[in-house]
Amino acid sequence: MQVPKYAAILAAMCLSLDAYAANDAHFIPDCAGTVAVAHARVARVTDDGTLILADGRSLRLEGIHLPLADKEMSGRALAALRAMTMDGLLNFTTVTPDKDRYGRMRVQGFGTLWLQAALLEQGWARVRIAPDRSECAPDLYEAEARARARHAGIWAKEHYRVRSPEKLKDTIGTFQLVEGLVSNIGRADGRTFIDFSDPTDNRRVFTAVIGSESRRAFRDFEFDELSGHRVRLRGVVQDYRGRPEIVLSNPFQIEVLD
Repeated sequence: MQVPKYAAILAAMCLSLDAYAANDAHFIPDCAGTVAVAHARVARVTDDGTLILADGRSLRLEGIHLPLADKEMSGRALAALRAMTMDGLLNFTTVTPDKDRYGRMRVQGFGTLWLQAALLEQGWARVRIAPDRSECAPDLYEAEARARARHAGIWAKEHYRVRSPEKLKDTIGTFQLVEGLVSNIGRADGRTFIDFSDPTDNRRVFTAVIGSESRRAFRDFEFDELSGHRVRLRGVVQDYRGRPEIVLSNPFQIEVLD
């Protein structure tokens, strides 16, 4: 009984995703890496979004974050993913490092649609850049931005919308997008701090931290140029002495907006 539902979802997605159609000569972009698994069939999609191939191999879609903690949104996102993966054979690309700690291949998926871009475009995922991978990040951000502009999928719910630094209460332990004006850049003990203040009283309310272990990844990043500019950050919100912070490990977690 699920096949008609998936088919309807897939048809709706195809209407709005011409940019990712398989007959486009540039459908698999160079940024996606090399094809590691060709003409494969997905046997099933697990409840955490892992793709299980017919030969038993496990694949994880790189660069996106599914709303798995939200029962309603998770169901819709997984239904969309299953609709896309049941539509014939798929190709999967990867770059190094190509496996996660569970032995799953970390891939970009291409069938009738580019799986990651399609999920983002429809609002069923957010971009989440890993510390050691950043392939196709600009393309993924563009797909996400189009969904945000339409309030599609998860973006229709307040919980998922981009938050200002002073509105991070009760978000500890969750993946969030935060957008605001950088008030100060600080450095101490090999770490770099990107501070944000409440515009009403200049009180520091949020900090993004780059640890000493991530300095190499940010070696060409001009932090001082961020001061006074509006940026969007993303990551898991943590609590540090009563104030929220996000630890950054990849420059692609920072989007400069002006």
